[in-house]
Amino acid sequence: MRATLNTTFQSLQVRNYRIFATGQLIKLIGVWMMFIAQDWLVLQLSDDSATALGVVVALQFTPVLLFTLIFGRLADRYDKRLLLFVANAIWCVLALVMSVLVLTGVVALWHVFVFAGLLGVGNALETPVRQAFVSELVGTPLLPNALALSSATFNTARIVGPAVAGLAIAAFDVGPVFLISALASTAPLVGLVRMRSGELHRVGLPVGAQRDAAKVVDGLRYVARRPDLMLPMALMAVLGLLLFNFQLTLAALAKTVFETGAASFGLFTTALAVGALAGALAASGRRDRPSVYVVLGSALTFAGLGTLVGLAPTYWLVVLLLLPTGFFMVYFAQASNQRVQLGVDPAFRGRVMALWVLVFLGTNPVGAPIIGWVAERFGAGASIWLGGLLSFLTAAAALAWQLRRTGGRLRLRWAPMPRLYVLQAQPAPAHAGAVRA
Repeated sequence: MRATLNTTFQSLQVRNYRIFATGQLIKLIGVWMMFIAQDWLVLQLSDDSATALGVVVALQFTPVLLFTLIFGRLADRYDKRLLLFVANAIWCVLALVMSVLVLTGVVALWHVFVFAGLLGVGNALETPVRQAFVSELVGTPLLPNALALSSATFNTARIVGPAVAGLAIAAFDVGPVFLISALASTAPLVGLVRMRSGELHRVGLPVGAQRDAAKVVDGLRYVARRPDLMLPMALMAVLGLLLFNFQLTLAALAKTVFETGAASFGLFTTALAVGALAGALAASGRRDRPSVYVVLGSALTFAGLGTLVGLAPTYWLVVLLLLPTGFFMVYFAQASNQRVQLGVDPAFRGRVMALWVLVFLGTNPVGAPIIGWVAERFGAGASIWLGGLLSFLTAAAALAWQLRRTGGRLRLRWAPMPRLYVLQAQPAPAHAGAVRA
């Protein structure tokens, strides 16, 4: 057990990463509390409009779509630690201003729209830089473990944040929740100041002509030449567009279908996050680059479970289904992330991870209004199961393409227990042509 724990949490033995993860955990708990409060506030101010909720989510992620590639270029040109400090400072100031508006009672729906858009700008800068910065904290050998633990940190916050937010909203309304989030957002700033620069794993920042040569288009061309990077990114783009909108769909499902309160909505989000945390920890022991079939298999399973969530007829069945759905949601996202990060040249990491963030988060501005409209027109359940079904068909098509490209085929073995295998085509012997001749 001790050996397993040491392996699972190995990156926490690195001081800089430990400080980083602690600051992220505190901030993210506040962020998830704020997201729950923001969603509930929008529903209060808009008479339970799922469309308005979709617009807020779209505004929150539109800057990711517009600016992420540019900010990813900055990550390959400048000090990532300094960029992270600036991004987190912006987030802190915005959260404080929003908390004052809510606590004083002058907040209006347009305030929430503006707040969501400005937060998105800070997020567009912070996310790709943070993704690329992890490798400087621990180095390449520990990178898979550190990525998994970062995902575990994120999903631990998703468990604690919504649960606390649901109880706090029920007891004190949304104002204090925004204030707690503003205070929690200072934690990463303290952590970044306390880090030891000499212990960072840096290859050296580009200077002069090298810095100017780090162009966005070069990163796009680099990915375009790599089918092993293109496939997980394409899958993430589609699933991110159709199925990762649980922030929107679960709020609408709880309030409009099952007619529950804030605490029950928090239970939906918490159930999803518990499964997600288990999925993140399941990937923490990985030391090598995951295969493409790990990515494809987890995508198919996640999409199938998402379809079932949308079709579930009862509240408690939704809660139960959200546990494995959260597990495979993060297992798929983590496997895709690790496959990209462990296959990229360090000189392109900032720009490639910016593209990853773009397809992961940047699809929300496109998907959120559509999902919100479907939820309002046909019901929140339909917006979930339809996205799950389309995602499943996309993952199945990607699997068929990969098998055809590599000459592989699927085989189901029933004993001693059912398992699905991928049999790869064996290359012909080097002397086969001479024998045939």
